[in-house]
Amino acid sequence: MTDQLRLPLQSDGVDPAFVRSTCNAEAAAILDRWPDDAGRVMALCGPAGCGKSHLARLWAERVGALALVGGEAAQADPIELEGRPVLLDIAQDADDETLFHLINLAQADGGALLLVSRPSPRRWDVSVPDLRSRLDALRVVAMEAPDDAVLSAILRARFAERSITPADDVLDYLVRRIDRSSQAAADIVARLDAEHRPVTRVLARQVIEANPDSGDLFE
Repeated sequence: MTDQLRLPLQSDGVDPAFVRSTCNAEAAAILDRWPDDAGRVMALCGPAGCGKSHLARLWAERVGALALVGGEAAQADPIELEGRPVLLDIAQDADDETLFHLINLAQADGGALLLVSRPSPRRWDVSVPDLRSRLDALRVVAMEAPDDAVLSAILRARFAERSITPADDVLDYLVRRIDRSSQAAADIVARLDAEHRPVTRVLARQVIEANPDSGDLFE
């Protein structure tokens, strides 16, 4: 991995709520111009809470993709899928036949398939040899857990939704102590708001010490 490069926070080409930084800039830039000549099927992977589902949904809105989730993809009408971009989130939960069919449909004019998952498709458990070879050959774009800049921006946005404007030292304190995920940020903001007291660094410390476990992580 290269040394950390501090990029200016920006949202060009993406929803204003999506902050670009070192941890996600490459993935965001690729989706800005994809599908391109690099292929019609691509996978976006990364740890829980890194923002991959958020970025994928923004891509789907931009290109007019039909959004599917996991095993529910088997219920989709093939007529609706042919000749248009498709987003499949939690893609590793789709059955082999559905995945194989979606990959084939993506080759038609106007088609594209973005697969989103935590593990790379190369680690998915599939039993169809042809599907295995296709998944192994996919272009995989990885996202990392939110860095300080992104996690701070997520916290600030979640506080703003509750009309709370914490001081910078509160944000800095939280960034150093919560799990690096959007869900962890939302959870700590909700817990602080539930105290019905001014959100200060002292309160943040009290809440974190009283609830040391951040809970399960989500996509």
